[in-house]
Amino acid sequence: MRSLLCAAGAAGVLLFGSAAGAVAASGGEPERFTIKDPRITESSGLAASRAHPGIYWTHNDSDDGPYVYAVDSRTGRTVATVTMRGVGDPRDVEAISVGPDGDLYVGDIGDNLGGSWDHVWIYRFPEPKQLRDQTVTATQYVVKYADGARDAEAMMVHPKTGRVYVVSKKEDGGAALYAGPERLSTSGPNVFGRVSGIDMWVTDGAFSPDGSRLMLRSYFGGRMFRWQDGRPKDDIGSVGVPIQGQGESVTFTPDGRTLMFGSEGADSQVEPVGLSGRQLPESASDGGSAGPGGADGNGSDGSGDSSDSSDKSNPAVTGVIVIGIAIAGILAIRRRGRR
Repeated sequence: MRSLLCAAGAAGVLLFGSAAGAVAASGGEPERFTIKDPRITESSGLAASRAHPGIYWTHNDSDDGPYVYAVDSRTGRTVATVTMRGVGDPRDVEAISVGPDGDLYVGDIGDNLGGSWDHVWIYRFPEPKQLRDQTVTATQYVVKYADGARDAEAMMVHPKTGRVYVVSKKEDGGAALYAGPERLSTSGPNVFGRVSGIDMWVTDGAFSPDGSRLMLRSYFGGRMFRWQDGRPKDDIGSVGVPIQGQGESVTFTPDGRTLMFGSEGADSQVEPVGLSGRQLPESASDGGSAGPGGADGNGSDGSGDSSDSSDKSNPAVTGVIVIGIAIAGILAIRRRGRR
């Protein structure tokens, strides 16, 4: 359960972050849509389909079951419900990502007991070729952290190497990015090692389709990083995150030019934010192509933190207006009372 106090702390991003490098989506770009399925009231992860244009995969947070939903962004309606077989009873599903092999990875990585579970799970299955209700057999991986139990909401699969990364929430000394083994294994626990510290309260993250950018979001803000050699090398500025009731998810569109931000709640909206300048992935930049920034290297799990921001932020609006918006957003957050 994300507490109101935690959200209030995250709202500080509004005062000091800006929309540098981000522009509102306009003609020809993806449009906002509403998730209309009454079963989806806690959309906590979002992933753009590789196989089906305009389709976004999502799931509920807790107390739903082993279900993943395909939502058509043109209508907001669910066009397929996938039931995962062989994964037991999911506890706190927080993230979803598409790997380079076209498989969907579902992160049952949350910990409503504040980081006390000794292991969490990741589920994996091929993205269905046909959009229809179906049951699939999923592979289940046990995940542990090298430095002890963690509560996390962000899981990303690198689109070139397939290595899985998790970002813990900012508790007990700060958030951190963790890297899994080069290949996940079902023969025993997969130990994720710390790569770098992350100075924000992270509710989701996503790699750009070319692997050259890592986007991390919080309830009210977000930051873009250049990805190189298995770690975030440069902080290239804040991203303007839409004000949402409980901002929980983010994904890149397949062309890498737009971020789609999702929220929990009934009839929740998915909002586009276009990228520009250095925040564009290398393959989406004018005249650019995927280069060294997209190389994941050996996915080192060393403890060196990412470098300081090279793109200092500026306030997007006056402090008074920002505080008012932040308070309105905070008041919209509904407590679910599980912690």
